Amino acid sequence: MFRTAPRMAGFVFRENRVPYYQRLFQKNDGKRQWWKTPRSGYVMYPYLISVYGLGAATVYASCRMVLGHKTWY
Repeated sequence: MFRTAPRMAGFVFRENRVPYYQRLFQKNDGKRQWWKTPRSGYVMYPYLISVYGLGAATVYASCRMVLGHKTWY
């Protein structure tokens, strides 16, 4: 029963991608590891937007607090 579960999921006759990724990640092309795959942007752009967006919002709110512009009483 449990040995047939991976077969039903389609993992038995799947192409071995290890040599492809090994060549890709060991290539010295000047790119960081997290930007090397074609799908990296799907993960990196939302991450960068959230990190820099929240950082900018925090700095903005902190500056308003220091200058005395509180929005609550």
